[in-house]
Amino acid sequence: VQLQASGGGLVQAGASLRLSCAASGRTISTYLMGWFRQTPGKEREFVSAISWSGDDTSYSASVKGRFTISRDNAKNTVYLQMSSLKPEDTAVYYCAAAALYGLGSARKISEYAYWGQGTQVTVSS
Repeated sequence: VQLQASGGGLVQAGASLRLSCAASGRTISTYLMGWFRQTPGKEREFVSAISWSGDDTSYSASVKGRFTISRDNAKNTVYLQMSSLKPEDTAVYYCAAAALYGLGSARKISEYAYWGQGTQVTVSS
C-alpha cells in the first residue's frame, strides 16, 4: 500500500484544514487507518484513527472535539478535518495503515505497516 498525504498548509489560529490520504497499490478497505503528527525533536504522536468500516473512531485528548476523521473506501481515501486550529497543532502529519480489526491498539505506532510521506501543517498565532 502506498499512501500519499496532502492538504497541509499555513493557516492562522482558528482556521480549518482538511487533510487527505490517498492510497494506491491495493484497497485500504480492510485496514484501520490512522493519523499521527510529529514536530522536530519530539516523538511521533497519535492523533486519530478510524476502523476499516468507518463505524469506530478514536482521537487524542488534544484534538478531540476539533478534528474529525473519516474515510471513503470507494475512493481509497482517508480524511482528517481539522477545525479551530491552534499553534500547538503545528506539525508534520502522517497517515498510516494497520491490519487491525479494532481500535484497541490504534495508538501504537508499531502496529502500522504502511506510512505516507507526511504533510506540513503550520498554524500561526
